[in-house]
Amino acid sequence: MTATVPAVAPRPALHRDRRFRTFWIGETVSQFGDRISELALPLIAVTLLAATPAQVSLLTALIWLPNLLGLFLGAWVDQRTHKRRLLIIADLIRAAVLLSLPVAYALHAITLTQLYLVALLTGAGAVLFAMARQAFFVALVPRSAYVDANSKLSMSRSLSFIAGPAVGGGLVQALSAPVAILVDALSFLGSALLLGRIPVTEPPVPPRRTSTLGLVREGLALVVRHPVLRAALGCTSTVNFFTFISGALLVLYASRELDLSAGAIGVALGFGALGGLAGAALAPRISRAIGLGRTAMIGAVLFPAPLAATALVTGPTWTKVALLAAIELVSSVGVMLMDVNLNALLTAVTPDDARGRRAGAYSAVNYGIRPVGALVGGALATTIGLRPTLAVAGLGGVLAVLWLFASPVRHIRTLDEPVD
Repeated sequence: MTATVPAVAPRPALHRDRRFRTFWIGETVSQFGDRISELALPLIAVTLLAATPAQVSLLTALIWLPNLLGLFLGAWVDQRTHKRRLLIIADLIRAAVLLSLPVAYALHAITLTQLYLVALLTGAGAVLFAMARQAFFVALVPRSAYVDANSKLSMSRSLSFIAGPAVGGGLVQALSAPVAILVDALSFLGSALLLGRIPVTEPPVPPRRTSTLGLVREGLALVVRHPVLRAALGCTSTVNFFTFISGALLVLYASRELDLSAGAIGVALGFGALGGLAGAALAPRISRAIGLGRTAMIGAVLFPAPLAATALVTGPTWTKVALLAAIELVSSVGVMLMDVNLNALLTAVTPDDARGRRAGAYSAVNYGIRPVGALVGGALATTIGLRPTLAVAGLGGVLAVLWLFASPVRHIRTLDEPVD
């Protein structure tokens, strides 16, 4: 199969494009809120509800479980003309669901069941947003600027990982974890308002050729048969499985095993996220120097490998915080080198009329594997302990690079080249 990505106009100055800039700001606001919830949700389970490792892992799994619906939701989104409307609805759903936590906390009625429902519903909102975002992105960004745009969006995500955990840790200590969740709810409202201000012409949906089930099959066939999509999916799914074995347990490990406070955990994760900012900024330059495929392969190794060292962290508090920060720093560089380049490549090789169902099929596997990894992490931690589980996660994740090495991706230098 051959997909050719033609060269077009010179790269535009995206930061001067008002529409993209508004979208970028909205994404940034939402990302900062997410970092707070990622810390606060497990801390509610651990500190207020005395959750076990298996229960914390289940909480993480429920956030990602709705991605299994992406197969059908992506096909459904492809048949909708107004993608921006769907993005706004997804933001409003997540805001409303998250607001239930501080309300329940004020009424002394918060339970683990509610926490599970919040995780599940916010995850469903995130899937809807991701499916519609694919088509909305290409309406805003010219093909020649895909890497640049992904770099800018990833830089915002990295900045959120730098400041978000530190701010989140401070808010949790000062106001309690449920009240800190309120900030994330407000961030989704802000994102919805900004999206509503973006003028965009969305092309009408082509006449429906087949049933929703037929579109689902088309999405799966596209991902499985295309050599680039297949290799990228194998790589990201493998790395997601193993990193979520560790990711589901990291806060629990840092809190109970390393005896770190919420503030200390936030500082370690925030400082470590500087690597993500550097990786997102450097990804386009490294890609131009050594090629898009090779850059993605380097990232696929640098992302999971350092996580194995988490199992070796010990010493006084300042040493544990410094070591966690260093591990996150290197890992964050890796994930951005991988994500920025693979995301641009995926966008470039996907036909315009199949973006929703391709994203649905891709995310159903790529994100659907995350709850499996989280549950496996909980089972392994219960069986062999937290430290050995973290070591297994880091070392196993390195296997992901083999998918790219055995595919055309390793030979791709730019988006202008034909992909066989």
